[in-house]
Amino acid sequence: MTLDAVGGVWRYALDLGRGLRGRGYDVTFAGFGPPPTEAQRDEALAVGRLDWCDAPLEWMAAEMDDLRDVPRQIEALALRHRVDLLHLNLPSQAAGLSVDLPVVTVSHSCVATWFAAVRGSALPEDWQWQARLTLAGFKAADAVVAPSRAHADALAACHGRIDGLHVVHNASLAPKTSEPVRADVAAAGRWWDEGKDAATLDRAAAQIAWPVRMAGPLRGENGAQVALRYADGLGRLPHHDALALVQGAGVLVSPSLYEPFGLVVAEAARAGVPLVLSDIPTYRELWDGAVFFFAPRDADGLASAVNRLIRDRPLRDQMGAAARTRAARYDLAAQVAAMAAIYDRVCVSRHALMEVR
Repeated sequence: MTLDAVGGVWRYALDLGRGLRGRGYDVTFAGFGPPPTEAQRDEALAVGRLDWCDAPLEWMAAEMDDLRDVPRQIEALALRHRVDLLHLNLPSQAAGLSVDLPVVTVSHSCVATWFAAVRGSALPEDWQWQARLTLAGFKAADAVVAPSRAHADALAACHGRIDGLHVVHNASLAPKTSEPVRADVAAAGRWWDEGKDAATLDRAAAQIAWPVRMAGPLRGENGAQVALRYADGLGRLPHHDALALVQGAGVLVSPSLYEPFGLVVAEAARAGVPLVLSDIPTYRELWDGAVFFFAPRDADGLASAVNRLIRDRPLRDQMGAAARTRAARYDLAAQVAAMAAIYDRVCVSRHALMEVR
């Protein structure tokens, strides 16, 4: 299973790996991009083998040639560890592979759908190679997985028909706990990413009655950055500390313009934290009826929704309970069972094809 140490795929891969081990799977992680910290290495090695590859992540590459060694490194790893199936967390990693193995790829995000949601435009010409590589990966894979129906629909809108496309909701292993509730508003994300829309939350913070605390990096590996004026930027936190922040908050906010799933929201919901979310298709699909929505980029609407919860403790309790009930749908056992069924299906299909040959 491929992963990286700088994005949400790390948590997804490790949690799924733990669940798969519980079903008897042997897991090998193949890492790409900046190397993990020592703590991250220890965490991965507690779940399975870890083999770090000397190649960049797609979104950190300047041109397609920067990724030319990715297929060969994956092939060598598959041979070295004698794997039976490849689970790739970047669809582009399936492009150019030459292996007689089933390949399942998961689209956690892609630049084409990001541009459509955030900029309302097609990809710029000098980014088109990423879309071509992603589409080649979809065609090379035996199955493609999206973490929400909204993201699956966005992929099809940008890339055309995708054969073997499945929807498997992500899951959270965050504890189902009731932390002491602080009088603050929490948010977490890669704030340098324009799609997370730090600017709207920062503007809203000037109107919100409680302090607004934003965990996550303000500057990205790609040089993008954002400055905060009213909210308290906490920077990158260890996962344990970020989890304590969102699960102990009085209100959790996500102003995102683009989210294929939104794991932070699920983590907060499992602790019964009331949620205020931007009204985007993914959040409507996953949380409709259990949260307060505000129009994307509407700082006044965001602040109004949060202040309404701040003023009304019974309403906060009601909305927190609704969020906790909804979060139970996004359970690791269900995710693992769905992924295992896809693995079994593609293995049977691949073996049948090889027998025909």
